[in-house]
Amino acid sequence: MLTRTLLIFAVLCAAILIGCSKTDTMENSNTMANSNKPATATNPAKTTTASSGEKIGVPECDDFITKYDACVSDKVPEASRAQFKSAVDQWRSSWKKLADNPATRGSLAAACKQAAAQQEAALKQYGCSW
Repeated sequence: MLTRTLLIFAVLCAAILIGCSKTDTMENSNTMANSNKPATATNPAKTTTASSGEKIGVPECDDFITKYDACVSDKVPEASRAQFKSAVDQWRSSWKKLADNPATRGSLAAACKQAAAQQEAALKQYGCSW
């Protein structure tokens, strides 16, 4: 079961990293295209999903999600933020299911610690650290 959990986690991380690299390229091309346009001051209201405040019930996971969400909300550019928010919502959903199952709950703390280490390294480019 641990192997299955780690495989799912690895696939999610790979998808995030692939998506991040595409977003940077698109963001750079959009910046170049919009450089001649005047900037407008708009600050759209932050939207959250219903599950955004839901706790997993495993301290390592709850701590990671809190830190990840704060970093993404404060330091990741708006153009990339939705993708990061989607990833944290997927983690929250899948980890909540794993935490609710007594057979998989024990392996969840290690998976969350691994996710935290990987994402801390991945988000350093935005100035995040925890």
